[in-house]
Amino acid sequence: MTRLAALKQIGWLFALMLTVLLVAGPATAPTPAYGQASTDVLGNDAQTEFWRAIRQGEKGSVSIQDKKAGQLIQSEGDNWRTLRNGPLSVYGAQALIGIVMLLAIFFLFRGRVKIDHGWSGWTIKRFNGLERFGHWLMAGSFIILGLSGLNMLYGRYLLMPLIGPNGFATLAGWGKVAHNYVAFAFMLSLILVFVMWVVHNMPSRTDITWVLKGGGIIGKSHPPAKKFNFGQKIIFWSVILCGASISLSGIALLFPFQMTMFADTFAILNVFGFNLPTELTGVQEMQLAQLWHSIVSLVLICVIIGHIYIGTIGMEGAFDAMGTGRVDLNWAKEHHSLWVEKLDEKGQLDPQRDVAGRVIDGEPAE
Repeated sequence: MTRLAALKQIGWLFALMLTVLLVAGPATAPTPAYGQASTDVLGNDAQTEFWRAIRQGEKGSVSIQDKKAGQLIQSEGDNWRTLRNGPLSVYGAQALIGIVMLLAIFFLFRGRVKIDHGWSGWTIKRFNGLERFGHWLMAGSFIILGLSGLNMLYGRYLLMPLIGPNGFATLAGWGKVAHNYVAFAFMLSLILVFVMWVVHNMPSRTDITWVLKGGGIIGKSHPPAKKFNFGQKIIFWSVILCGASISLSGIALLFPFQMTMFADTFAILNVFGFNLPTELTGVQEMQLAQLWHSIVSLVLICVIIGHIYIGTIGMEGAFDAMGTGRVDLNWAKEHHSLWVEKLDEKGQLDPQRDVAGRVIDGEPAE
C-alpha cells in the first residue's frame, strides 16, 4: 500500500469517528435548554436543603453595597402584611368606634356635668400663656398626625371609593409629608408639657379619694383635688408614655435601618424571664416599629377622644381652662378645691369679673 493510500484511509477513519461523536454526544450528555437550569447539579437531597434554607430566610453573599439583597425570601413580610391588614386594622377600628359609642351612651344617661352652684361671675387664672401654647401645639400636631396616620391605615377602604385613586394618592402623599414633619412639633410639645406639668402629676393620697368617689363624673359629689385630679393624671401619663414610645418608633421609621430599638428592648426583657428574639434583621426592626407605632397610636387616639369629650361637651366650664386660661371660681372650687385653697393661702387667687357675661337662671352671675 502506498503512503498516499494509507493517508486516505486514516482520513476516512477520522471523519467516521467525528461523525459518531457528533451524533451520539447529545444523547449521552444532554445540554439544558436556554433558560432551563439543570435539575441534578446539587443532587436531590442537596437541592431540598438549599431551597429550604432560602425559604427560611438564609442569607447569601452579594457584591453590591446593600447586603439585605443577599436574602432572597423574607417570610416575615407576609406575616407583617397579614397582621397589619387583618387584626391590627380590625381591632383598631373596633376600638375607635367603641370609644365613641361608649361616650355617646354615657352622655345620654349622665348628661353634661354642670357647675352645681352655677356660674359665679368671677374667674381665676388656670393656665398661663406658655402652658396653653404647649397644650395647643400638642393638640394641633396630634390631630394632624392622627388623621394622616388613620388615612394610611384606613384611607384605602374609606376614602379611595369616594375620591378615586388619583385623589387618594394626592391626599396620601401630602398626608405623609405632613406626618413626617409635624411629628417634630409633637415631640417638642411633649417635652414642653412634661417639663411644665410633671410636678403636678405625681401620685398623691388624694387620688384614692377621687377614685372612690368616681371623680365627680359618676354621682353628684365632687372629691377634693389639687391642680390636676387623678383622671387628668391618667391622661398626662398616657400622653407622655405613649407619646414617647410613638416618637421613638417614628424616628426609627423616619431613619430606617439606623436603630435596633426592638432587639435592645427584647434583650432587656429577657433579663426578666422572657424569651424574645434578639437577632433581628433591619427589615424585621422596621416591621416591628411600624406595627408598634400603629398600635400605640390607636390606643392614644382612644384616650384623647375621651379627653376631648370631657373638655368640651362632657363638662360645663372645662374648655375655658385652655380656651382663655381662666375658669369660673365655682367650677374651680368644685373640681379642684385643694388647688383653690392653696392659691388663696398664698394670696394668688386674684379673682376677676367674668367678661363672658354668663348668666344663672336668666340673671347675670354674681
